[in-house]
Amino acid sequence: MGSMVRKKTDNGLWGLPGGLMELGETLEEVAKRELFEETGLNAKSLELFHIFSGKDLYYQYPNGDEVYNVVSAYLCSDYVGVPKEDGDEVQELRFFSYQEIPIELSPPDIPVINKFLERVLK
Repeated sequence: MGSMVRKKTDNGLWGLPGGLMELGETLEEVAKRELFEETGLNAKSLELFHIFSGKDLYYQYPNGDEVYNVVSAYLCSDYVGVPKEDGDEVQELRFFSYQEIPIELSPPDIPVINKFLERVLK
């Protein structure tokens, strides 16, 4: 099927579903919650793909806030539900084949997508 990416409302760039951890959550709980909040999909199972950190994960938000992200990336191939935009953070949702992932990507998602493509296109 490919990879689902979302177009964010704050910057108009494509990226992976995700967000910030809430108090008391595990990494897997964050991934499941964010997937549901942004796409309407419920993950039945997740596989930890990789942990990303470092200078490549620097990002400046449109409002000027600066962060260094630590990203725990999960793969999800078993889910239920119908994809739908949340109407707040997500402007559009699409599944792309691995060869068609858009180039207008949110900077913190680029290392994650590149590593994933290295794995699947070997």
